[in-house]
Amino acid sequence: MPSSQARADRAPDPRHRGVLHRTGTWCARHFVIVLVLWAVALAGLQVLQHAYGGDYSDDFSLPGTQSQDGLDVLKAHAPQAGGYSAQVVLHDPDKPLTSISDQVATAVTDLQKLPAVLSAQSPLPSSGSTPPPPPDPNTGPLSTDGRTAYITVRFSVQPSTLDPSYLDGVDQAVRPLRSAGVTVEYGGSLGELARPEPSDRTSEAIGFGVAIVVLLIGFGSLLAAVLPLVTALVCALCGLALLGLLAAAATFATVSPTLATMIGIGVGIDYALFLVTRHRQNLVDGRDPVAAAGNAAATSGHAVLLSGCTVIIALSGLWVSGIGFIGKLGLAAAVTVVTAVAGALTLVPAALGLIGRGIDRARVRRPVAETVPAQRDGSDEGGPGGWHRYARRVERRPWWFLAGGVVLLAVLSFPALFIQLGHIGDGADPKSFTDRRAFDLMSSAFGPGSNGPLTLVIDQSKVPSGDRSSLADQARKALSDVPDALVITPLTATSDGDVLTATAYSVAAPQDGRTTSLTNRLADDVLPQAVSGTAARSYVTGTTAAQVDFLDLVSSRLPLIIAVVVGLAFLVILVVFRGLLVAVKAAVLNVLSIAASYGVVVAVFQWGWGGPALGVSGEVPIESYVPMMMFAIVFGLSMDYEIFLLSRIHEAWVRTGDPRASVAHALEITARVITCAALIMVSVFAAFVISDDIVVKMLGLGLAASVLIDATVVRLLLVPAVMTLLGRAAWWIPGPLDRVLPRLDAEGGARPPERTGGGGGGAGAA
Repeated sequence: MPSSQARADRAPDPRHRGVLHRTGTWCARHFVIVLVLWAVALAGLQVLQHAYGGDYSDDFSLPGTQSQDGLDVLKAHAPQAGGYSAQVVLHDPDKPLTSISDQVATAVTDLQKLPAVLSAQSPLPSSGSTPPPPPDPNTGPLSTDGRTAYITVRFSVQPSTLDPSYLDGVDQAVRPLRSAGVTVEYGGSLGELARPEPSDRTSEAIGFGVAIVVLLIGFGSLLAAVLPLVTALVCALCGLALLGLLAAAATFATVSPTLATMIGIGVGIDYALFLVTRHRQNLVDGRDPVAAAGNAAATSGHAVLLSGCTVIIALSGLWVSGIGFIGKLGLAAAVTVVTAVAGALTLVPAALGLIGRGIDRARVRRPVAETVPAQRDGSDEGGPGGWHRYARRVERRPWWFLAGGVVLLAVLSFPALFIQLGHIGDGADPKSFTDRRAFDLMSSAFGPGSNGPLTLVIDQSKVPSGDRSSLADQARKALSDVPDALVITPLTATSDGDVLTATAYSVAAPQDGRTTSLTNRLADDVLPQAVSGTAARSYVTGTTAAQVDFLDLVSSRLPLIIAVVVGLAFLVILVVFRGLLVAVKAAVLNVLSIAASYGVVVAVFQWGWGGPALGVSGEVPIESYVPMMMFAIVFGLSMDYEIFLLSRIHEAWVRTGDPRASVAHALEITARVITCAALIMVSVFAAFVISDDIVVKMLGLGLAASVLIDATVVRLLLVPAVMTLLGRAAWWIPGPLDRVLPRLDAEGGARPPERTGGGGGGAGAA
């Protein structure tokens, strides 16, 4: 056991025992009060959330985009043609649908009577009239053989935002068709409403199960393994209840609670694990349980607080996108990060106070402490353990480890060079979903482009009536032979004559890059040419056009978000550790690790290397906002391990003044914790790949890959290699900058010696 002098050397100066130390000590000593308060908060928030919590929906608009402006023009001049469209797809393999025209007419009439329905268009010719020949190519609404058709229903609101009970009325309206043996499927956003209610219980159970196994193997104590899981679950439930209350005041996307659960449980376990690990070492060093918990809060608690703030800062950077939908996703995740930090600083010390010295009583193997006994010289140099030998190996050959890590990241990052952003269409959903079955029926009968028609709008209200005929002729010429367009229907005027409309069908599915190219070509070149020289305005609108506008917005603002998040994280590291090169290193390596995780996502989903094994049909583009979300979340989470490792390097550097030995020592005592924490977070994220939602699969795999890469390649290869090569220069900071920056402390007690001259950083004078 370390000597009393060694323990004293590690103890923080009482003068530096601030708020976190006092809070941790108080919570450990008065654990009954703290535990009761958390239990009351958990129960109260659950009651409030069930009574007043809001719902989640994907109803959002993009003000100022051409798709939204075009929709507004349609609403003003042709309300029945505006709104949000969805298809009710009909198929009868045995007979033409014209043989049951009465049932079709009844279904259309009943659909028109439903709330929020603007219109429902029958696919069959009117009774008694001669059916017109099918168009060539046939884009509907009735197939050439007459066995497939679709009813276009226009809603005043996005159908996917309606209450699921709304489907009861839709089912009732189409019941005569089903009774006649017709297969009826719901396409588009109406089909999204009919998807099974997502449940994350299985994913959470898998993540928790793996976490228990990892903690038991890594630390050998049952209580030490269970405590982080229980506290993380309590904090996540509190955060989700708070998010539900926020959802009553603002619209949050349907993926928000899943995202918040993933992040909340992941960081909650990590933060609790950091404190428990330090606490157990304090017990080994001879402190009583209350003092041990207080010291853990004053040391690792500081790192947790700074890490949590960095994660929140990174998530807040999503508001730079200017898209409320994206910003609120960041806010949803930030809520559970806040509760995780609060739980780590109060609930965890209270639980440690309750357990006392019995934390290692229930053992499955010999418990492992954070460090091994000190050497005879009183230093904290570790013994000949595996991590110690590895640390020394990195110290001896830093260039080899640096080169190996860079090459590995480069290989993993290569697919990211070919990333294709887009929207994941219904064709990638499981075949158990009605929208997927509707997609397949539409594609087979009318071509894949029928699932995402583009509505072309020409507002000629400011064009003199005498000039409108020539405008129409000019527009018809411009709309002929457009690349990637299967067909563009003739222009028709609204009842007031002020607006011309047409429908364009792509040669490819809505999620295909050719459809995106067609949308942009129509909006940027073809339609402006069609109205050139006149006062008319042109737009491309509809669901697919709105998705392309969203993609363009996200793509254009992603570089800004990256710059803001990287800049803020750089400043946090610089302020905390007072090392210019340390901050640069953190920013660069984190960007490289994120690029590698992008590469994994592209290879699996876009290139199809494993997508079918995850339940994804074919190759799909990367959902437009996934890279943005991944960057903010991963960059924030990676700072957990960055701050945890750097704080120990800095702590040893301040104490010894030996940069190489400090890196080896910090790597030795943190490697086990970082590895276990990473495995737990990877298991939590990876468990979500079993979700039916492909975006959730994508986020789960991307976050799991990024954490694994960050905690292994970056933290165990690149960081120690770079820090060893930098040596004392890592902690250098220009004197004027050092005097301007505020002072924060990652270790809760370690302070660099006073500088005798400018330009030294950290403990540079030591």
